[in-house]
Amino acid sequence: MTPKKPVKKNASIEVRLSDEAKSAFMERCRDQGRTASEAIRLFIDDQMEVRNAPSRLPLRFGRVVIAGLVGTIFGLGVAAPSIARSTAETGIVFQQLDRNHDGVIDRREFDAR
Repeated sequence: MTPKKPVKKNASIEVRLSDEAKSAFMERCRDQGRTASEAIRLFIDDQMEVRNAPSRLPLRFGRVVIAGLVGTIFGLGVAAPSIARSTAETGIVFQQLDRNHDGVIDRREFDAR
C-alpha cells in the first residue's frame, strides 16, 4: 500500500494590507506556532464548511444566544425580588394618586401630585 501524496498547493491569493496589520498578523501566527499560509488556509476551510452546511448555525451565533438566555435568566433572578417589592409600593402610590378611585389616573390627578 503506497501512502497518499499530499495535495499540491499551486494556487495563490494576493491580499493588500497595511504594514501594521501584516506585522500584527505575522506575530500572532508566530505566537500560535503556525505560518501565515496555514492560518489563511484554516480560515478558508472554515468558511467553506459554513457554506457547505447552510442548515447549521455558526457556532458564534449559538454562543451569543446561549449567553443572552443565561444573562436573562440570571437578570430576572436578581431583579425578581425588587420587581415584587416595587409592585406593592406602586399599588400604594397609585391609590394615593387616584383621588377619585376610578382606577385611572387622569391628567388633573397626575398634575396635582
